[in-house]
Amino acid sequence: MVVSLTLSLVALRTGLVLRRARLRRQPAPRETRATHIKIAKIAVVMLLVGFVSGPLSTWFLRGWTPFDTFHGLTGGIAGVLFALTGARGRALELGPARGGKNDPATRDMHAILALASVGFGAVAAFAGFVLLP
Repeated sequence: MVVSLTLSLVALRTGLVLRRARLRRQPAPRETRATHIKIAKIAVVMLLVGFVSGPLSTWFLRGWTPFDTFHGLTGGIAGVLFALTGARGRALELGPARGGKNDPATRDMHAILALASVGFGAVAAFAGFVLLP
């Protein structure tokens, strides 16, 4: 999960570069959008695999009740937020020509969800340290 959270931070950083360029009405650095999309897709998939495998390992390997800890609660919220961020990002990637969206409201929602998901992911990571054997 540390690797996937690190990738999500890299994706967040490249997304902020894109946003800053758009707000300044300047072209984004070359290949930044492609890099952002590539890294973000990998991070979201890895995080969602962790989101699914965490409760399963809690139940089957430790005999605990899933989502019964602060780590489980914040991890669950982070998982949902990452899924929503990915969905908004996919709509932006597709664009209107292919059934997606590329309006300011979608971009803003993607940005807000990304910040929230990384924040909750970080809190979940720190909360999980006490659960380590």
